[in-house]
Amino acid sequence: MSGNEVDSELQADVAAIGRLDGVPTILSVVCKVTGMGFAAVARVTDTRWIACAVRDDIQFGLQPGGELDLDSTICSEIYTNGEPVVIDEVATDPHFRTHHTPARYGFQSYISMPIYRRSGEFFGTLCAIDPRPANLKNDDVIGMFRLFADLIGSELDAQQRLATSEAALLDERERAELREQFIAVLGHDLRNPLASIAAGAQVLAHAPLDSRASTMVGMISKSVQRMARLIDDVMDFARGRLGGGLGLVRQDNAPLQPAIEQVVSELRVAWPERLITSSMSFTEPVACDAGRIGQLLSNLLANALTHGDQARPVHVAASTTGGRLELSVINHGTPMSPQILAQLFQPFVRSTVTRVEGLGLGLYIVSEIARAHNGSLDVVSNVDETRFTFRMSCGIPPA
Repeated sequence: MSGNEVDSELQADVAAIGRLDGVPTILSVVCKVTGMGFAAVARVTDTRWIACAVRDDIQFGLQPGGELDLDSTICSEIYTNGEPVVIDEVATDPHFRTHHTPARYGFQSYISMPIYRRSGEFFGTLCAIDPRPANLKNDDVIGMFRLFADLIGSELDAQQRLATSEAALLDERERAELREQFIAVLGHDLRNPLASIAAGAQVLAHAPLDSRASTMVGMISKSVQRMARLIDDVMDFARGRLGGGLGLVRQDNAPLQPAIEQVVSELRVAWPERLITSSMSFTEPVACDAGRIGQLLSNLLANALTHGDQARPVHVAASTTGGRLELSVINHGTPMSPQILAQLFQPFVRSTVTRVEGLGLGLYIVSEIARAHNGSLDVVSNVDETRFTFRMSCGIPPA
């Protein structure tokens, strides 16, 4: 491989880290928890050390894309033996107190965790330094670094698989089939790193943190919940398209009102700046899957909060009348065009009214849940309101 090809490949690796939205938060949490002033994700080869993402509160002077002489770093040893290096205080460390790297860069505390891809290929390191000593040689800090390094490696693999798949999907039929298979694998593979993030957030929540760091941990927990919902949508889509069908557990007298109240409560917590009102009147038992109806409402309500007028409330109305359940979500704002309405419930379609962060599966899953309940889903959008309404029979229809 030529020198230009190597540079191109390394530049792509730096850019790949830059596309991982969670990396800045990881570096911020690392600095807050350890008290260290510099943290970075680095791409490390047998000859190069390149910064991919940086948090610099001590004016170390390194920017993404910047390089250090590999021989001047401790990462050359990590590349060779694949083991993390943790130093609480260089001056008292028997192995590193005479090492040239701390003397050259003027730090006393140091931690570096190797990052591996799923194939076992060494990518680089997650590291932090500070001119002051730090308490790093404990299970909580080392476990946090290992968790974050594993997460970065998993996210790089997922990103690479996505890019490879997209490049290969030239034919429309082949693209649809491979995308659906990829989604099934991706949804499954994301659960393990997501569980690790959730566990790490729980550990951090019990650590002595200042208010800003506590807020960040809360943001991580909320992001975990949002990603869990996205993964559920992805897996539901994959099951439906690959023959598994949408799972449904229908009960004769399902606890529907508590499920709806829980969804409204969760969204109020997630959107504290928005007003969500509700009205409910249940006079008849409903035979349904309460969890799935809750999922339907969660997707509709999140959609309304995202697209609706931010200054006006969103209303949830649920009632049973004459043997029928009716569940509506009403918001206000710019009405949807006939073109958007025509394809609203198709997978991988997102409204162009505002930017939406997601896969475009939420409303598709809503329509599938409605269909699985032999119900109907209607939407009206005009200058007065946008209203999504789900209707179904309270009883189980004959087979």
